Amino acid sequence: VQLQASGGGLVQAGGSLRLSCAVSGRIFSLNRMAWYRQAPGKQRELVARITSRGFIDIATSVKGRFAISRDSANNTLHLQMNSLKPEDTAVYYCHYDEPSNGSWKDYWGQGTEVTVSS
Repeated sequence: VQLQASGGGLVQAGGSLRLSCAVSGRIFSLNRMAWYRQAPGKQRELVARITSRGFIDIATSVKGRFAISRDSANNTLHLQMNSLKPEDTAVYYCHYDEPSNGSWKDYWGQGTEVTVSS
């Protein structure tokens, strides 16, 4: 499975960006797709996750501002980010995992950088 993220950039506080992630390869019907982010000097954290059944988890820090969606027909994951804040500045990574032998087998995209200026 390969993931290709795009859509990052520089935006002013209060602005919006839309990230996309194209997922290709052998995709299991039951899976999860997610966006993580890692700010300088901080650990990588989950931003939002959506399962193949449509269940969504969103981090409290972005709830009400970010929305995750997936286009199952095209195996594309999106993250709509509104009302961006300087603290949203980070490298954003798309992530895919599927059940495997009682655990989860996961894959990462290359990351796309988001910079929010104050």
